[in-house]
Amino acid sequence: MRRLILLILTTILVALPIAAQESNPDREAVRQAVLDYVEGIYNVEPARVERSVSPNLAKLGFYRPPADTAYRPGRTMAFQQLIEIAKNFNKEGKLRKDPRKEIAIYDVMDQTATVKLTAEWGIDYMHLAKIDGKWMIVNVLWQSHPKL
Repeated sequence: MRRLILLILTTILVALPIAAQESNPDREAVRQAVLDYVEGIYNVEPARVERSVSPNLAKLGFYRPPADTAYRPGRTMAFQQLIEIAKNFNKEGKLRKDPRKEIAIYDVMDQTATVKLTAEWGIDYMHLAKIDGKWMIVNVLWQSHPKL
């Protein structure tokens, strides 16, 4: 009986922080900022990217053409370049109906957050900051999907 009570208490103590994290409004706001970023690009809605990405964006990426094994040298991208991509990336509707967008939120604190986004183009590791009460993407480090 003592073991059963200990097991129940342990389960509750482990579950409470997880449940608290899931209901955290900041966590949901971080998730929404990342959704605005990826869906803004997928759905040709640059305004969604503008509202979720800081104008001071620092983005570095490593692209690998599908037929190649090597990545091209890293390239930086500024905020305005990202907005242009959002205007054109799926302009002709080449993406499938439900393109890939897996969001893994690693950490949300009171001012900063870390997220991994797996998208059609590759994997983005993001840092977000709460700026004037709003979660904004400030850093993105990305690469094309690894060759399997």
